[in-house]
Amino acid sequence: MTYDVVTLGRISVDIYPNEISVGLEDVSSFGKYLGGSPANVAVAAARHGESAAVITRTGNDPFGRYLRRELVRYGVDDRFVEQVQGLQTPVTFCAIRPPEDFPLYFYGRFPTAPDLQLRPEEIDVEVVRETRILWSTVTGLCQEPSRSAHLAAHLVRPREQLRADQHTVLDLDYRPMFWESEESARVQIRELLQHVTIAIGNDKECAVAVGDGTPDEQADRLLAAGVHVAVVKLGREGVMAKTRDERVVSAPVPVRTINGLGAGDSFGGAFCHGINQGWPLKQVLDYANAAGAIVASRISCSDAMPTPGEVFALLREHGRAAPEGATR
Repeated sequence: MTYDVVTLGRISVDIYPNEISVGLEDVSSFGKYLGGSPANVAVAAARHGESAAVITRTGNDPFGRYLRRELVRYGVDDRFVEQVQGLQTPVTFCAIRPPEDFPLYFYGRFPTAPDLQLRPEEIDVEVVRETRILWSTVTGLCQEPSRSAHLAAHLVRPREQLRADQHTVLDLDYRPMFWESEESARVQIRELLQHVTIAIGNDKECAVAVGDGTPDEQADRLLAAGVHVAVVKLGREGVMAKTRDERVVSAPVPVRTINGLGAGDSFGGAFCHGINQGWPLKQVLDYANAAGAIVASRISCSDAMPTPGEVFALLREHGRAAPEGATR
């Protein structure tokens, strides 16, 4: 089977408080959700009508079974999700203190996690080679054997041999708690940048990848590394994308922020959809920006991913046109 989107790597159970602006020590009730950035991106892409699968690992425990069940419920193929004996499925807690304070607490990821035990020989070469978009993250490079598995996946689809409708995305999601240092992360990122066509990150993540500088300077360095599209998130100023021929900026879509943690994953799934639909880059960014804003206005991540109808409605509300010919 050929998929529209295949993601690699991190999966976990997200435990989010039902009470807003309360410290975790004072929260009395929580909600349980599928989490982990690559898994969330696959869910988001599926919500937009893309055929999606995630290649990852869980523990052999009830939480692992819960995650597979949730993937299926969201329309994501779980056939490449296997169990690792002796390791527990990770759980992530967050506190929700809008508008900008959403600390994360990772449990079950140290010294390792099941998804970091993905091995090169376990990559389905044919699936990875044929998918339209392969999505991976910097977190997946933080430890072996996951690092080698990610590299193996990228090596079976050389950048210069991709079809016109194929793309390989690296989410520059640097998380310092998973790395010895920024320099150790930079070494691994720069190796993988040789194999991807699209790189996406905020200013801090881009700085780890290619050094400090203005967003334009960082985008130019990503392009110099060989990517075809460099996407730099600008925070309250929106998001910018650069290719060798154009530079486009999408202004933020104003919403009341409840939980900003899932906005980037929602952006990613919507971005994949827009790219696969062949929309102009500006419209891809507008659509992805709106999708991210919708999730930021909700508590959960995976369960909050919007449908195309919701995204189009928000775009129209703010005077932005839906991409010409878009029906879903």
